[in-house]
Amino acid sequence: MNKKNIMITVVTVGLLAGCGGGGGSSISGISDGGSTPDIGTKDPKFYSKEKLGESLFFDQNLSLNRKTSCATCHDPDHAFIDARFTKSAVDQTVFIHGAFSVGDDGSALGGRNTPTAAYALFNPTFGKNSKGVYVGGQFHDGRATTLQDQATRPPLDGAEMMMPDEQSVIERIEENPDYVASFKLLYGTDIFDDIDASYQAMGEAIAKFEKTDEFAPFDSKYDRFKQCREGGGRTSECLQKDNWTVDEDLGMSLFFSEANTNCATCHTINSKSEAPSKELFTNFEYENIGTPRNIAAMDTRAALGLQDANATFKGLGGFVNESAHLGKGKVPTLRNVAVTGPYMNNGVFKNLKTVLEFYDHIHGQGNHPINPETGLAWGHNDHNATINHAVLRTGLELDDRAIEALEAFLKTLTDKRYEHLIK
Repeated sequence: MNKKNIMITVVTVGLLAGCGGGGGSSISGISDGGSTPDIGTKDPKFYSKEKLGESLFFDQNLSLNRKTSCATCHDPDHAFIDARFTKSAVDQTVFIHGAFSVGDDGSALGGRNTPTAAYALFNPTFGKNSKGVYVGGQFHDGRATTLQDQATRPPLDGAEMMMPDEQSVIERIEENPDYVASFKLLYGTDIFDDIDASYQAMGEAIAKFEKTDEFAPFDSKYDRFKQCREGGGRTSECLQKDNWTVDEDLGMSLFFSEANTNCATCHTINSKSEAPSKELFTNFEYENIGTPRNIAAMDTRAALGLQDANATFKGLGGFVNESAHLGKGKVPTLRNVAVTGPYMNNGVFKNLKTVLEFYDHIHGQGNHPINPETGLAWGHNDHNATINHAVLRTGLELDDRAIEALEAFLKTLTDKRYEHLIK
């Protein structure tokens, strides 16, 4: 990715009040004291936490071998997913496209498919909602309670950025005079006296950047249609305005029809979150939908002497230590779903159409008993006892026409800047 090509729209600090783990902007706090604190001989380069976080997000120096940044696995040019191609260690002709990310040493391999960082700012803090259901958090299993919490973890992960401890990361930050001056301006002149405080400040700054419009523009074809309708336009006029196809129109009807599909049961029409007027296409809950094992990725990890990747994913049950939730992963947003493959927490499916055919299969009596990518039966899940058959078997079976229409509609959820990536 080319950082110079990224156009950043920084959300003002006032709009972000209350976000992240720290206080509000220290910029206004400086003037309250009547004088600027002593931040050393160099003027700050970053005068907001958002801009500081942006630089940290792209900084490869925060990894062991100075080769990996947050943006390496969350590429802004590819809807904030890992767009790199990884060769299988078993068959060098097989590419595992982003199923598992390669670590900073060029050989370590993670155990989960990297989720998009786009729209992640709207995930509520992990916990139980008013219905007593677990919601929110970051990562597939919610183990990071907030976006700031998530931002502090990759630098110390042995399969990601691979730094040994917090102090080592802070020492890398202190190598950069621009960082030192800006941290002191935004977090206080004594911020580097406390390693934990400075490390958390790093996490907050990155989270602040991830809460800017860069990550959540809400400008997809579907958003443009919805905006037209909310502006008083007739449905037929709004559909025609953005050249909606017959398939897209049918797919939209199917998606939001409880009588035909169960899509909106989990990928709800209204987020009812921090963006109540927007649609995030997730209820933030956790489900086991019977995702089969990723055999190709398993073979690659085994060849590298790594633990079975499927065995490492206990899902929500592993995080909260409740067997009733084993294998459950967070319901992902469907925004940019057409350009964020491979799919599922283990990257087992390459194509969006395959995901839809799998849902029809797991429905119980579907028309698609064979995985089109392998030519074989779909395979098995490791935690069958927690599969939510009640939700999965709601709605009608999907024929090929319905599959094609749903895929066409899901493509309309792609941010405008990524529409050129749609196959």
